[in-house]
Amino acid sequence: MAHRPKEVKVTNDNGLANDHPEQVPESLQTLAEYLERSLDRAASIVMMRHAVDICTVYLGNPTTSREDLTQIAAIPVSVANDMLALTRSGANEMQIGCQVYRFVRSFTQVGDTAAVVFSTD
Repeated sequence: MAHRPKEVKVTNDNGLANDHPEQVPESLQTLAEYLERSLDRAASIVMMRHAVDICTVYLGNPTTSREDLTQIAAIPVSVANDMLALTRSGANEMQIGCQVYRFVRSFTQVGDTAAVVFSTD
């Protein structure tokens, strides 16, 4: 059975999608999975880099302590960097496959560690 590549359309500020769907990068597939989990739990995605080559992903409220966050994954820094390159600080709207995601990407500090936050609320 042949599988059709997933498509991604990134929309700009006025909501118009580009006309050139491309294969969905691994980083956006991963982000979509985490956004679904954040919607299910009504929590934000919090990414922190604790090691040179690994980024730890948490669900929870980024204004609390790290101990109050739930760790859900550890991903290569290259995947985290791609997520940052394919999204922007502030409001984002993008279609990944057939699902449209709306979220805000921001930066904060959890304890003494810098963090990237993806919020769907």
